Amino acid sequence: MPIHIFWGEDLSASDRAIEDLIKEIVDPSWASINLSRIDGADLSQANQALEEIRSPPFGSGERVVVVKRSPFCNGCSTELAQRFEGVLKLIPDKSNLILSNSSKPDSRLRTTKALKKLIATKEANERNFPLPAIWDEIGQKQLVERTAQELGLEIEPEAQTLLVEAIGNDSARLASELEKLALLGVENAKNKGAVKKNLFIPATTVKALTEGMATNALQIGDSLLANNIGEAIARLDALLDLGEPALKILATLTGQVRGWLWVSLLEREGEKDVGTIARAAGIANPKRIYIMRKQLKNMSPNQFLKLLNNLLDIEASLKKGIPPRDAFRDGLLTGKSFRKTSH
Repeated sequence: MPIHIFWGEDLSASDRAIEDLIKEIVDPSWASINLSRIDGADLSQANQALEEIRSPPFGSGERVVVVKRSPFCNGCSTELAQRFEGVLKLIPDKSNLILSNSSKPDSRLRTTKALKKLIATKEANERNFPLPAIWDEIGQKQLVERTAQELGLEIEPEAQTLLVEAIGNDSARLASELEKLALLGVENAKNKGAVKKNLFIPATTVKALTEGMATNALQIGDSLLANNIGEAIARLDALLDLGEPALKILATLTGQVRGWLWVSLLEREGEKDVGTIARAAGIANPKRIYIMRKQLKNMSPNQFLKLLNNLLDIEASLKKGIPPRDAFRDGLLTGKSFRKTSH
């Protein structure tokens, strides 16, 4: 009874892994019967998944039941947990249950404990798809490298840096751009008369493809920190033109400013340990604290509190239906007195 637990915030990578597994074990000729996609957030569909997974596949190949937003390891009710545990013993050998959720399985739940026992006996497997924070440059480079490997690409270190600067931690967009680079690499290799199994992507190719994309929400924050409101608004417009959701931009900015506030407050209190500061500020890479200290020199925590207040006003405007460009302009221009001065 193969059971696959896929979890993590990198939904794009998780979805690719699910589709790869489906292609590997489901016969396309029988996919309409042997492949089911279920929304686990709907209780009736979650129960339907437990019914369908008890059936063996028809024809050739294997059966797959994919449960997105799976409830079985996250907030599972007692009744659903009992049904789930009862079904585990009834899954046929060639029927595969894929449980997908962005959250880590709750280790306190009886269903998670039951699955852990199956993992230990190799009757189930678990895969994690982490998504690095927008300020975690090392994690973002690892994300680029990992995604490139999945697509059969070898990518130059400088090219990784360029992609991080252009895309950040947007996994879906990263995969899309790497696929474009793969197509470009195949064409270039054909022109040279030889196609390698793993295409090598140099920095020059990445630069040509991503030119003009090098804007992310963190760079908007850096412009605000330098009191360059015009540049911040221009970067915002560029991101919105690329289809970036306004609330996602706002969430990143808010997290960035909160990090600055924590660093500023702890610096003022005399805290010197970068590890302590990083944990309080929610920053994955403690080495970044050294850079932030220089950026925030002579700045008051009150300035960051004021900027957070402006961001809250922007959020309220967005949720009232005000167009994103207008909401950001009104909020940021209201707070344009944000300056590098001590108080």
